[in-house]
Amino acid sequence: MRTTILDIRKMKRNHQRIAMVTAYDAISARLVEQAGIPMILVGDSLGMVVQGNDTTVQVTLADMIYHTRLVMRGTQKALVVADLPFMTYKISPEQALTNAARLMQEGGDPGAVKMEGGAAIAPTVARVTAAGIPVMAHIGLTPQSVHQLGGWRAQGKDVDSAKTLLEDALALEQAGAFAIVLETIPQQVAKLISERLSIPTIGIGAGVDCDGQVQVLPDLLGLLDDIKPKHSKQYVNLADLIRGALSDYVREVEAGEFPTAAQSINADERMLAGLKKLAKGE
Repeated sequence: MRTTILDIRKMKRNHQRIAMVTAYDAISARLVEQAGIPMILVGDSLGMVVQGNDTTVQVTLADMIYHTRLVMRGTQKALVVADLPFMTYKISPEQALTNAARLMQEGGDPGAVKMEGGAAIAPTVARVTAAGIPVMAHIGLTPQSVHQLGGWRAQGKDVDSAKTLLEDALALEQAGAFAIVLETIPQQVAKLISERLSIPTIGIGAGVDCDGQVQVLPDLLGLLDDIKPKHSKQYVNLADLIRGALSDYVREVEAGEFPTAAQSINADERMLAGLKKLAKGE
């Protein structure tokens, strides 16, 4: 049985910290779930860590549907949350509902969708949740608005902007969001918001006082040499391990050491007799 949004909200009430990690395919999602992580984000961060773009803006709804479907196939227990990508929900609540429904139906039936934005999208969150689709909200540094924000900059760094973030969070909770991602804001601001909300806050670069944390899987695993966000911790350097394994493979192929008999299929006696006749031209 899958984790539900009620389970996630109960974790906050029980003061149980919530771990969330991104995944973009069946293999990585299976490993994340096997590690005991209750919530998986199919993030539009795939635009950067999978597709190789500089931002998330180029990710399409079709991309998100495809990757969400893969993650759903690779999991059985985790609550899967899928990002609605750039400009698929900001035009109108009806546009958001239409696209959220597509992501749910064509993406393999994830448990929720995620939207970036503050009080301005509260009516949209209310419309989508009223239709029966759970919504995780996202405020602070919102990657889909990176150009408007002037780059990858921390948000809420003065009292006025911190007040706005608190008002955004309260409006989104009132609109029906089951949880809110707080990205790259001062930890003191995140603490204030977390204490004021009855729904869980999921931090990324927002300090220890959030109810949970979300991280991008390639960052945790050290897969990307050129991307090392301040908010992430590298638990292993898989890039070096993978390069080493592939270098060993190349060396063994070039030296004729791979494959060996252990990796080969052998014909039975009857087939060997037939092959001998073929070799003689019989």
